[in-house]
Amino acid sequence: MDTTSTRARDDIRTAPRALATEAVHAGRDDLARQGLHAPPIDLSTTYPSYDSRGEAARIDAFATTGAEPDGPPVYGRLGNPTVARFETALARLEGTEAAVAFASGMAALSAVLLVRGSMGLRHVVAVRPLYGCSDHLLTAGLLGSEVTWTDPAGVADALRPDTGLVLVESPANPTLAEVDLRALAHACGSVPLLVDNTFATPVLQRPAEHGARLILHSATKYLGGHGDVLAGVVACDEEFAGRLRQVRFATGGVLHPLAGYLLLRGLSTLPVRVRAASATAAELARRLAADPRITRVHYPRIGGAMVAFEVYGDPHEVIGAVRLITPAVSLGSVDTLIQHPASISHRIVDADDRRGAGVSDRLLRMSVGLEDVEDLWSDLDAALGGRPESGAGNPASKHEAPALAN
Repeated sequence: MDTTSTRARDDIRTAPRALATEAVHAGRDDLARQGLHAPPIDLSTTYPSYDSRGEAARIDAFATTGAEPDGPPVYGRLGNPTVARFETALARLEGTEAAVAFASGMAALSAVLLVRGSMGLRHVVAVRPLYGCSDHLLTAGLLGSEVTWTDPAGVADALRPDTGLVLVESPANPTLAEVDLRALAHACGSVPLLVDNTFATPVLQRPAEHGARLILHSATKYLGGHGDVLAGVVACDEEFAGRLRQVRFATGGVLHPLAGYLLLRGLSTLPVRVRAASATAAELARRLAADPRITRVHYPRIGGAMVAFEVYGDPHEVIGAVRLITPAVSLGSVDTLIQHPASISHRIVDADDRRGAGVSDRLLRMSVGLEDVEDLWSDLDAALGGRPESGAGNPASKHEAPALAN
């Protein structure tokens, strides 16, 4: 074998690479050396070992630090090689030391809260709006946490000695409100800032570059990208990852290997999907902002494939009238989805808190997919129905023109 050419190939793999290249190759760098092209799926729940002393030592080491055990795998709840490939790839895309995958986004958030709570740091400072179930988990104190809700400017004043976490979602679900992450991270001081990056993905924003120490994804959405996998993941430093692995092992919130395989495959097309859907979303946002049937359009400055808009008419009639667009919860799939947050994703949030966070009863949230923009607009136009009556006011004065992505 030509060792010089082998070293050159290894150098290429370890050199800094563009996001699109990492999306295709991260987590797969060892395949060619094994004579493989597609990543293998390891469905084993347990693994044979004739060295029980060595296995015991690996388990003891895991119990101490949560580091991934050296040597062969031990048990599926301790770790899985296929899932580990996805974790490696996502960490590379987010620019963190590690990532830990879970059975869902809520399992991932729960694990973070349990880690901080185990250290006696049960207080959370959070900025609304958040995904409705995240809001409920904090408000209800289901994991023993206590939450203080504030706006970004009030984060520093809300911190206490027992504050274990500051939580923000930017762009937020469902209003797409954005936060200055660098300023917020500075306000947090030594308290970790967790950014839910589900809507933006590392294609549009890498929170770690702005000072966030924890990055959360509902990997069900854009990371998977095809509506066929449930998963969550936290990108972070290796020390925190070790604690997350220990919680995952103890609570059993593990990701199935097949889901890990689908997520790794989804990452390879993530930049292409996000950029294509974002271009369509920006055009739809522009058309909606000029439409007299719409009172307000929400579209983030950084762009993205999510659009939210408030209608003059009955939003439920719009949901019932779409034909090409799918009326369904979730987001980030290759097909376009629309839902009414006040009825579905944020129904569990107190109505006054929901409206105070800007989630009006007439707001619709749309996750734009990969269909042709003219077909999507034709379906939206028909679903929105006739123009509002002349006595309904001046819609143009209420429009919030979207800031289209560059």
